[in-house]
Amino acid sequence: MVLASKDIDLMRQGGKLLAEVLDMLVSEAREGVLPTALDKKAREYVESHGAKPAFLGFSGFPASVCVSRGSQVVHGIPTDEPLRAGELVGFDFGVLYKGLYTDAARTTCIDSCKDKQSKKLLSVVEQSFYEGMKKVRSGAYVGDIGNAVQTYVEFQGFSVIRSLVGHGVGKELHAEPNVPNFGLPHTGAQLVEGMTIAVEPMIAAGTYHVVTEEDGWAVRTADNSLSAHFENTIVVTKNGYEILTKT
Repeated sequence: MVLASKDIDLMRQGGKLLAEVLDMLVSEAREGVLPTALDKKAREYVESHGAKPAFLGFSGFPASVCVSRGSQVVHGIPTDEPLRAGELVGFDFGVLYKGLYTDAARTTCIDSCKDKQSKKLLSVVEQSFYEGMKKVRSGAYVGDIGNAVQTYVEFQGFSVIRSLVGHGVGKELHAEPNVPNFGLPHTGAQLVEGMTIAVEPMIAAGTYHVVTEEDGWAVRTADNSLSAHFENTIVVTKNGYEILTKT
């Protein structure tokens, strides 16, 4: 979606708040901590700053933060099961600030990564986002982003989740265009200056096929291989982009 500069400025403010929450979640995610406690803290923080957690109640989602663990790719519901040292945990969070939405995610190893694969997965998912960003400018296409992400991830020996994609964001939490993390250059929607989108590589150590768990929310890899997620809301500029979800 293409927004006016005043709306983008509000998203910039909301995005800064969102980034502060993600920094807090990653910092405080330690062995023995309850995901439900982190969820409560995130909700209280944004509400104390005049904003709302965007995911709470969205399509019936029962929490403020998506907490996805191990093989879970996205949409994990926070539980009272304590975090374990060495496990991969993804935090996906959205903020509604003065009528505008932002969306971002980070994945971390609790305390420290227990194996080289987990450490590499985190590095690759973050760098794949920035590989996609190299293609962003007015006049480019979402396929350019997806192709760059896919090429990098697969070269590193991992797979890109294909049934879940990035999206437009701003006046709605999920809007057009879809922003896949795979595909061909010069395909899909064309990027224009002022367009705000959430770009979110989701990758796996094994297959890109996924299944939905019994709770109807959490999506995990079909082979139970580890997964990682990295996301930012950006605005397309004439010659590049600006990340709106940063401190």
